[in-house]
Amino acid sequence: MTGSARGALDAPDVLIVGAGPTGLLLALWLRRLGRRVRVVDRAAEPGTTSRALGVQARTLEQYRQLGVADQIVARGLKFAAINLWVGGVQRGHVMLGNLGGQLSPFPYVMTFPQDEHERLLIELLSREGVSVERPVELTGFVEEPDGVRADLRLPDGATSRVAARYIAGCDGAHSAVREALGEDFVGGTYDHLFYVADVRAHGPMMNGELHVALDTEDLFAVFPLADADGAGGTRDVGRARLIGTMPPEAEIGAGKKTLSWDDVSPELLRRLQIDVAEVRWFSTYRVHHRVAPNFRRGRAFLLGDAAHVHSPVGAQGMNTGLGDAVNLAWKLAAVLDARADEALLDTYASERMAFAHRLVATTDRAFVAASSPTRWARFVRLTLVPLLMPPLFRFTLVRRLMFRTVSQLGIHYRQSAISDGRAGGVRGGDRLPWIRVDEKSAPDGDNHAVLAGLEWQVHVYGTPREDLRETCAQRALPLHVFPLPASRRARAGLRRDALYLVRPDGYVAWADPDADPARLETFLDRHGFRAR
Repeated sequence: MTGSARGALDAPDVLIVGAGPTGLLLALWLRRLGRRVRVVDRAAEPGTTSRALGVQARTLEQYRQLGVADQIVARGLKFAAINLWVGGVQRGHVMLGNLGGQLSPFPYVMTFPQDEHERLLIELLSREGVSVERPVELTGFVEEPDGVRADLRLPDGATSRVAARYIAGCDGAHSAVREALGEDFVGGTYDHLFYVADVRAHGPMMNGELHVALDTEDLFAVFPLADADGAGGTRDVGRARLIGTMPPEAEIGAGKKTLSWDDVSPELLRRLQIDVAEVRWFSTYRVHHRVAPNFRRGRAFLLGDAAHVHSPVGAQGMNTGLGDAVNLAWKLAAVLDARADEALLDTYASERMAFAHRLVATTDRAFVAASSPTRWARFVRLTLVPLLMPPLFRFTLVRRLMFRTVSQLGIHYRQSAISDGRAGGVRGGDRLPWIRVDEKSAPDGDNHAVLAGLEWQVHVYGTPREDLRETCAQRALPLHVFPLPASRRARAGLRRDALYLVRPDGYVAWADPDADPARLETFLDRHGFRAR
């Protein structure tokens, strides 16, 4: 970091502890919103292994707001299909194609390894004048009336005290921020010991598709990976991420030696005809399910794995942390800019905690069914799943529901204190439906293109009232008008000529079928939202 850049960041608005994807994205959004940040991490260098892997459509939509989604898509790899294997026999094949073609500009699931993800975010942050300080460890902090005072241990062992308006704990399951707050991490640990390996292999499963295998005792998955040389966008034939359960005898000896690929049971691999030629990385881990009781305490916030951890079912973990970062970033910026009352920050905890609890409960049930050795769980995965899943997946409605759930497009904040109203099928707290429009209405041909402004805005799908135009001008609210055919509006759940007040993160805050400007002003004033 240059001396001038370092000086600008010595008294940050937000001290971000932890430089995984969550902390890095929080920093990037805050910088794009004009706020000063400082990012520290206790690790000496960024991650060099591909831990989290899946990037969901909702995450890509939020990256698109920053103008960087295309870079991630270019470096990642889209899934072509999902395959289900039971007892070594293929029992289902679902072509993804444009599974969410009418739901999102990113109608697919993709892999983009976490280490590559982090490197890209670090590169983007450096262009904003921000460097991650390593290895720098948070040893404690205290809250004061105007901010926090944090103690840091620097690389040479010396200590330093930094002042900031807020502190964000993005420092993982063993969060120093959470420990300093004295917050519990309520939950438990599953019995199974899991392994993850990045390999180069041969066999029918090395075909660029996702494969999930259910067996008597084993849970196994194959995720395709993109070009390992950094070019991205194309499949590196034979490169894949393998995830599975370690055999019981290996678990017994886990405390006595360091486990390796040699301890993985070869029987399932033989049945699935997977011939591993090279193991580039191997690690074992326990799966936890925990949620902190508070995501906010005064001027301190918990995000990502510092706030919630759960099973890897559905590739939700990293995406949920990234969603935390976006949710908090615009709210912190609004309060720091005096464009909203301090109470707005409470909605970060209420909105994201509600989703975290739902997610942990859902992934817990799915994980138990997929990995438990009980007779009922084995019946579900070995009999019911192969019997019901293939015919169900033939229905477009089922596939689309699966996509909405896994892609996180279905996340909503309808119970939030800053969500109200309903117009058509869209309620306050819903994600703004994505819909194609003509090039005259939006430069990229869809209504999400204008979300790149990272600001409050009003949408009308039809013809706006003249007094609404005047109110939006007075309140410095951008008004976007999209003339749409009735069929397209109805499919998205949008009502003709209605008013949709959209938050900076792309969620509808207020929906009014009458587009009454007086009610819009009442909503804004009630929640203390002020013009820039």
